[in-house]
Amino acid sequence: MSESEPKVGEVKDDAAKAEKIEEIKAEAAKIKAEMQASSKEEEKVVKVEPKKQTQKEEPKEENEKWGIAHIFSSYNNTVIHITDLTGGETVGISSGGMHVNADRYESSPFAAMKAANSVVEIAKTKGFTGLHIRVRAVGGVGSRVPGPGAQASIRALARGGFKIGRIDDVTPIPHDTTRKKGGKRGRRV
Repeated sequence: MSESEPKVGEVKDDAAKAEKIEEIKAEAAKIKAEMQASSKEEEKVVKVEPKKQTQKEEPKEENEKWGIAHIFSSYNNTVIHITDLTGGETVGISSGGMHVNADRYESSPFAAMKAANSVVEIAKTKGFTGLHIRVRAVGGVGSRVPGPGAQASIRALARGGFKIGRIDDVTPIPHDTTRKKGGKRGRRV
């Protein structure tokens, strides 16, 4: 091969070389711009998302105040007792018997709902926004099923505008119990 013939990939004259260089520079600038744009979008995504998350989480932690609603529900009465998270300080307490006149209505769902509404007002004035609920039945030898007022009082607490956290059953269960009444031969009718 002679020197006048160009090799593969080589350009013969200077004008064509300059054109080729300009094309390569334009393509390189285009690729560089795309890379910068994609890195800026990634930076925006990385920068924006953590700010949104921290802004959402911080006010919740500052403004939320949680308490515990202890609901004792038997077949004779329903008692609702709201405390702080430690359980040591009473926020409000009410029972079904405080809101109805007849003794037979103390355990009714209506009385439980009235008791829950009165306790909700007290807790709201003290700044509580969320409640964990602990439901307790009578326990012992007999039936360990909560009375009819338990479900109504839970529903009234939820409708009162509180966030409901955990709902636990804290009915005492005997591991070895006292003797059941009725004697050796049972109850004779």
